[in-house]
Amino acid sequence: MSEYQYYEFQAIDRPLTKREIQALRGFSSRASITSTRFVNHYEWGDFKGDAAAWMEKYFDAFLYLANWGTRELMLRFPRRVLEPKVAKRYCCGEAASVRVKGDVVILAFFSEEEPGGEWDDGSGWLASLVPMRAAIAAADYRALYLGWLLCAQSGEPSQAATEPPVPPGLRRLTGPLEAFAEFLRIDRDLIAAAAGDGGARAPRTVAELLAAAAPLADERRRREAEQAAREQTRRDRAEAERRRRYLDELAGREAETWRKVDTLIATRRPADYDEAVRLLADLCDLAMRDGRAAEVSARIRGLLAQHARKPSFIDRLRKRGLAGPV
Repeated sequence: MSEYQYYEFQAIDRPLTKREIQALRGFSSRASITSTRFVNHYEWGDFKGDAAAWMEKYFDAFLYLANWGTRELMLRFPRRVLEPKVAKRYCCGEAASVRVKGDVVILAFFSEEEPGGEWDDGSGWLASLVPMRAAIAAADYRALYLGWLLCAQSGEPSQAATEPPVPPGLRRLTGPLEAFAEFLRIDRDLIAAAAGDGGARAPRTVAELLAAAAPLADERRRREAEQAAREQTRRDRAEAERRRRYLDELAGREAETWRKVDTLIATRRPADYDEAVRLLADLCDLAMRDGRAAEVSARIRGLLAQHARKPSFIDRLRKRGLAGPV
């Protein structure tokens, strides 16, 4: 798939009317539209609506995801529960911004990175993020502070700019806040640096926070490397044990396996050649383990002479390293 875009809107404070649903249907014949949701995705073409305008008129939450790395989240609030001046202390750039329209305040968060990792179709994200809206309305501004960190890592405030008030509980993020940080790809080391001593400190500058995050990132990478090494050691040991058991079992049917190799080669089918070479490699490993390398080497030389007119088979042996002495 060369292009993929996902759009989802949710109405929370009031359901859409039948007339509003009909108006939205005019923008898409195949979108899923209910009294509380509008969902559509595009593998070709583009969304024909205006997400910002729809947020002003119809919806309380919006999520957008594209497979080229763009992600966007909008949340709408009644002005009575979120003062614009409060929101603007935190949302101060393009990565996190505030828009006021009449008696509503709309927060917009934006992230753009090169895509990587597993395929993400966008579904499920908004459901995990929407509870954050109620928390913000209840004056839990941790999401707003994370938005400010998103601006900081995007290079929007100057290095000398100081942080806004740090909300309590930054060290213990809720599930929706964890999802928020993951969706917008907010640097987890920067969050850890910002959590610091829990907020009992003077405001820090962007430069100070970024500097504090650097050693945390180094330590995290060190721990991850150690964990990866331990996991690789575990996998290697498990594979060695599996291989030992397999060779023990092969030893009990070695003569039968040599006969099977002859049968596979005789078919002249490429897939059977592959299987024959795999079995020959196993027989070589067994012989090496048991101190019979010369014996198997002689048998393989015999196969080379016997099937010299089968270049495809001979080529497979060479690529596997079995055409010479064992």
